[in-house]
Amino acid sequence: MNLNDAPALGRPAVRPLGAADESRWEVFVEACPAATFFHRIGWKRIIEQVFRHRTHYLLAERGGRVCGVLPLAQVRSRLFGHSLVSLPFAVYGGAAADDGETVAALNAAAADLARELGVEHLELRNRQRTEPDWPLQELYVTFRKPILPQVEANLLAIPRKQRAMVRKAIGRGLASEIDTGVDRFFDLYADNVHRHGTPPYPKRYFEALREVFGDAVEVLTVLDARGQPVSGVLSFYFRDEVLPYYAGDREVARELAANDFKYWELMRRACERGLRVFDYGRSKRGTGSFDFKKNWGFEPAPLAYEYKLLKREAIPQNNPANPKYRAMIAVWRRLPRPVANALGPAIVRNLG
Repeated sequence: MNLNDAPALGRPAVRPLGAADESRWEVFVEACPAATFFHRIGWKRIIEQVFRHRTHYLLAERGGRVCGVLPLAQVRSRLFGHSLVSLPFAVYGGAAADDGETVAALNAAAADLARELGVEHLELRNRQRTEPDWPLQELYVTFRKPILPQVEANLLAIPRKQRAMVRKAIGRGLASEIDTGVDRFFDLYADNVHRHGTPPYPKRYFEALREVFGDAVEVLTVLDARGQPVSGVLSFYFRDEVLPYYAGDREVARELAANDFKYWELMRRACERGLRVFDYGRSKRGTGSFDFKKNWGFEPAPLAYEYKLLKREAIPQNNPANPKYRAMIAVWRRLPRPVANALGPAIVRNLG
């Protein structure tokens, strides 16, 4: 169907998702070019059962067929406010639809729902602008690049200095393994976030991701020459794309170039599987993560996080770059790791 002809079939009708609609939602997301891994229906279960947030999934139909979806979750926190977000814990979200009219209908329905729920703001984590009159958060960018058909071609496409780091790691006898569980990954992840002064997600979150999404969630662990885990990454697979999403490492990883090796191994394996896009995910401008990804030859693309402000005058800045959180970060770094692991989930569930 020509997308330009879609409105001729009638205006889209938007309604809440019903239990019988979940399979239709998933089929639409798999086929819709605008959809991402974070639009998959499994996130509804993750958000409700692991983080205990109320979800509000909106479905648009035209002529009896699904023409758009918008996943939303309500996050209520004394520290960070009361919001309706598409989607917390995700770098991408917003409406995925067949045409602009359906996107507009879904956004309007979300704004009405936000008012009804009494939230302070509605946040749509879009890749592209959909509401030019809404305030825009310009802090984040994404990094995406095609995966070339040959492994060696991908290696040669990495800029020279970064390619040298990959070769250095290979020369030091590092190896990678695919884990069936999350135990080794969580240990590396928790160590990493503790050093950075941020609270960790609970281990059950990563277990739930594996349980809900199966082989679409993969854990890769990097071992040093003695067979000890030094770095790890949990990645999402969607259609022909791979998205490394959560990572962790030991302090020694930098000296070994283990993180460089980790992402090369992920790219190499993705190439051998015939995947076509490597999505390095979201980074904040002016951070080490931003610079690291640029060093791989990836160009940043701005993300259009749009806000409908209802009970606040400015876009919230609930991120580590906000100066008011510096003291909290410093205190968190000094906590014993078992204490941080125990207390962290209660905080991070409200950050989204």
